Parts: sequence; structure tokens; C-alpha cells
Amino acid sequence: MKLFPHSRIGAVALTGALALTLAACSSGSSAEPGATESGDASAELSGSLAGAGATSQEKAVAGWIAGFNDTNPGVAVSYDAVGSGGGREQFLAGAVQFAGSDAALDEEELTAATERCEGSEAIEVPLYISPIAVVYNLPAVDAEHLQLSAATIAGIFNREITTWDDAAIAAENPDVTLPATGIIPVNRSDESGTTENFTEYLAAASEGAWPHEASGDWPLSGGQSGNGTQGVIDTVTGAEGAIGYADASRAGDLGTVALKVGEEFVPFSAEAAAKVVDASPRAEDSTDKRLIVELDRTTTESGAYPLVLMSYSIACSTYADEADAANVKAYLSYVASAEGQERAADPSVAGSAPISDDLRAEVQAAIDSITAG
Repeated sequence: MKLFPHSRIGAVALTGALALTLAACSSGSSAEPGATESGDASAELSGSLAGAGATSQEKAVAGWIAGFNDTNPGVAVSYDAVGSGGGREQFLAGAVQFAGSDAALDEEELTAATERCEGSEAIEVPLYISPIAVVYNLPAVDAEHLQLSAATIAGIFNREITTWDDAAIAAENPDVTLPATGIIPVNRSDESGTTENFTEYLAAASEGAWPHEASGDWPLSGGQSGNGTQGVIDTVTGAEGAIGYADASRAGDLGTVALKVGEEFVPFSAEAAAKVVDASPRAEDSTDKRLIVELDRTTTESGAYPLVLMSYSIACSTYADEADAANVKAYLSYVASAEGQERAADPSVAGSAPISDDLRAEVQAAIDSITAG
């Protein structure tokens, strides 16, 4: 199975995009400017560092920028949360120095990245691991989690299961009194790596119930949708009976689904997401700079949660400007560090799953290769 089939949007709409920017400010930290866990503190960093991309990373990136600026107050870092597709496009166009994406670059984008990166290979490193929550708005249901198999979720989002008391849902929730409320499936309206991961899970795990290919673009026309992660959450929150999918850090007070894995139902958690990542192989086209993981969506391992996204940080291994190379290298080193990963894992920040020590070593080696041409 091809890991990341893509359908790309042709233009990036910046109107209304959320930019996360922290102005450079002084800090009480005793660390020298420019210092990173594995970096070089020999020169003070300064200038602007712009990124764009996945809304799933938005909360984590805000935390990373704050932590990075504690020891690098001379660098003004910004992140435009326009979605994975928009971030990749801005990066390939040279509008930003790095991108966040819930899906890896496809073959056409890799060719464009070589041209953008002074003839060098793009770097793609997984630095944000998070479950994707299936969220619903059913205030009348008194259950910690509704239990749903991939096949039932596929039937719901393919608009074949249309009421919450449907026999398929009732069979998987025998102890829950289900209302006859109509189901309102909500999908992302923008091209999205979260959508791609969600449809990849449905295509792989639903045993044929999902008749569409994995894609970052929603395959069905019409229906309810929301722009970006927050748009989906807002739409589900505003309509009783609605169900959607979003990065788990945004689930809030909405109900969340426990997925059927083998013979058990597993709710999302950082630990359950990390379990799947550690058990999954690398993609065939991975390199020492492109650490692409082929997530095992059909695992039956106890306690694993297979509906997970790995969001990548995308950068150049060679930049034309020395300051860009130094700033990107230092920022990504902080994000990959134990400190950076722990900051994002804090439930008050993003509640993500930290990368393992073994993966961190590979990621840091890729980041260390960044240079100026």
C-alpha cells in the first residue's frame, strides 16, 4: 500500500489564517543564546524564522516557540496554522523556512523540494505524535466512551448509518441507551493530513466498509464540514448528534470513541498512540533524512490505539542563507529534545506522545546535517 497518496490544493488562502508569533524577549534562563540540547552555543542566533502547516501541531508549536525563545530570545519565530497542504505549499514556494505536515511529501513534492533546497534533500522528521479522536455531541448519552469498530465508523462517515440507535452502534454498545437522534458527520473542508490519516485508517481497518482511497481531501461532497481542526470541533460542538474527527488535544468536553482493536475497545491516550508508532515499520522510501513511518492501522496489539497521526517537521538540509540554516537547526533541535517533547506532552499544552529515545537519536542526526550552501 502506498503510504501517502495525495491530492494537493492549488493555492493557499492566507485570509483568516492563525499565526502564532512570540516576539523576542529576554529571559531569566542562564543558558547561553543559541544553545540547544545537542547544539552549538558558540554564536548568538537572531533574525526571523517562519513556519506554516498543520493545525494539529498548533498548540504544541506555541509551546515549542515559548521554550525555544527562553534560550534564543533574538529569534522571532512564527507559525501560520493553515493546514498541512498549505504548509507544504508555502515551504516549497520558499515563503517559510519550515513546515508542519500530518503527511509526508509525495513524489512530485520531493522533486520540488530538491529545487527549493539548493539541490539538496528535504528533511522530514516525526516530531509530533498524537491520537486522532473521533468526537461526538450526544449530551443524552451517559457513557465514558461510545465503543465503535472501524467498520461502524466507516458506515457513519459514508452516510449509510444515519441514526444513533442504529443496530450496528447498539450491538457495540449493549449497555448504553442510545437516542434516535440523527447522525451529522462532520469532515474537514480543507486539504488536511488529519483527513488523510483518518481515511487511511478507515480504508485499512474497516474490512471493506470504507469504499474510498486514503486522501487529504474528503471524498464525499455535501454534508457538514469545518475549516481546520478548530472548525471541525466548533461544528460538532454546535450540533447535537454530530460526529467528527480531530487531533485529540482539541477534544475538550466532547464525547470520544473507544476504537475496537482485536477483541477490546481502546480509548485514545498518548501511551496508546506511542504503542502503535513503536510497532510500525518505516516506509520503503525512507532515508536517513526522511524518517517516514508506515503506521500499522490494523494492529491487534492490546492497548494500542491505531487512529494516530505522526506530524512531520519539514525543512531543507541545505539553505542559501546561513542564518536560516542556523535558526532552523537550533529550533528543530529544541523541538526534538527531551525538554521540547515533554513540553508538548504536558496536557495543558498539547498532550502529545513524546518520541522514543531511539527515534530521537535518528531525528537529531538528520537535523545535524542542516547546513548553508
